[in-house]
Amino acid sequence: MLRWIIIFLVVALVAAVLGFGGIAGVAAEIARIIFFVFLVLLVLSLILGRRIWPR
Repeated sequence: MLRWIIIFLVVALVAAVLGFGGIAGVAAEIARIIFFVFLVLLVLSLILGRRIWPR
């Protein structure tokens, strides 16, 4: 999932440099959404992982 975030950020940067503001904005927004989904899944896996495997 982090690979997709990096890909969309690179697309956004290249589009911004070339002057395609709309495409850059959309790509940056998609990367931001995927990043927050990644964070939520990370937190859930950490919480549920500790519940399943208590030490």
